[in-house]
Amino acid sequence: MSERDQLKQFLAGRIWLRHLLPFAEETVDEAIRQGEIHIEQGVTTKKTWHGTHYACQRCHNENSTRFTVFTCAQCEAPCAYCRNCLNMGRVSCCSELLTWTGTPPAFPTDHRMNWQGNLTPSQQKATSELLESTKQGVSHLLYAVCGSGKTEMLFQPIHYVLNEGKRVCLAAPRVDVILELLPRLTTAFPDTRVEALYGGAEVEHFDAQLILATTHQLYRFHEAFDVIFVDEADAFPYTADETLQRAGRKAAKPNAPIHFVTATPSSQLLAMNKKQGKISVLARRYHGQPLPVPRNEALWNYEKQLKKKRIPAKLLRWTTERLDKQQPFLIFFHQIELMELAEPLFQKLDKRICAVHAEHDDRKERVQLLRQKEIPGLLTTTILERGITIPNVQVAVVGAEQTIFNKGALIQIGGRVGRSVPNTSGDFVLFHQGITRAMDEAKREIRKLNRTEVPQ
Repeated sequence: MSERDQLKQFLAGRIWLRHLLPFAEETVDEAIRQGEIHIEQGVTTKKTWHGTHYACQRCHNENSTRFTVFTCAQCEAPCAYCRNCLNMGRVSCCSELLTWTGTPPAFPTDHRMNWQGNLTPSQQKATSELLESTKQGVSHLLYAVCGSGKTEMLFQPIHYVLNEGKRVCLAAPRVDVILELLPRLTTAFPDTRVEALYGGAEVEHFDAQLILATTHQLYRFHEAFDVIFVDEADAFPYTADETLQRAGRKAAKPNAPIHFVTATPSSQLLAMNKKQGKISVLARRYHGQPLPVPRNEALWNYEKQLKKKRIPAKLLRWTTERLDKQQPFLIFFHQIELMELAEPLFQKLDKRICAVHAEHDDRKERVQLLRQKEIPGLLTTTILERGITIPNVQVAVVGAEQTIFNKGALIQIGGRVGRSVPNTSGDFVLFHQGITRAMDEAKREIRKLNRTEVPQ
């Protein structure tokens, strides 16, 4: 493949800083002369009566507090750059953003799906509805409980789109979810070029037809995808950041459907899909067993006891019981500092117990060690509330009354329990200093889903 063809494969559907393109300058200049590349100013400015209005053309941020004005050595004038997408390379007023406007690349239309499993009647019904929405170009919400086999329900729609010679994106707000999905998708579609994009990952396959990406990576795409699936669509930061939601619409081709997949949809997401699209509800896991219902245990003054280098008695008994039974466990904390204070105390019970949070470089390795039964348990923040499956894992939340543990977070945390056959149940305990509305709502929602009639 010539470098020009590689440039087309790479840049088609992307919006990229010119100085970061991994191609010879002569190749890029020639494509510009041929009218195959469009150049856009990185940050545009507009004078208004109350000051200068800035707009980033990559992430579409227009929040004035997210721009910084500086004296630029390149344009030798006051210049502004966008802080909202800074970690992807600085975009400023004098930056050049490039998009491909030439002949679009052609993708293969013969893809093999290598998944050998069988869908339950409920799963097949939801999959068929999602496939029909995909064919019609209509947005769809797959509201399916934790452990219901959501990923497997996407295989048929993804296979259909790939065989149409179209490009697909499966996006999720968190890196952990992308890393969990990657081996499953590459196994399911062994002949398909699959690429995983997240912070720190380099683009390896310029011609990838199936892209897994964190929602932040969608800033770098422009009218690239014929279908986008947003997994864990209710997760932070996606739901809290309008620029991330706009990034999804920007990355989709005109009239391309954007489907949402989650076990805990927000009221806004439910309302939007009732108005603009379709909804499939799956209230039962693939193995047919009910969701674990949380039990409440008062744990008074737990912070004070941990600061005095003591594990509270009830939490100590719970952990010791898990160790005795050789059951893997996750203990969720609301605060990194408190978790790190607790870590050496738990290591007195078993030196292999360790903590993970978003800034840990080796958190993926530690989760894998738990999966392989080389460590007995992990202390964690909400970073592991979704997107991971550990067979027979038992779950405790310390400080369940804290606001970070809202209804959705508690349902997702409980969703780690009982996901796999034969261990379809397990303990899900909320240690607290007072029962909150979120705790009650989570328990009520789980019981409601467990009562829902399931098609046979």
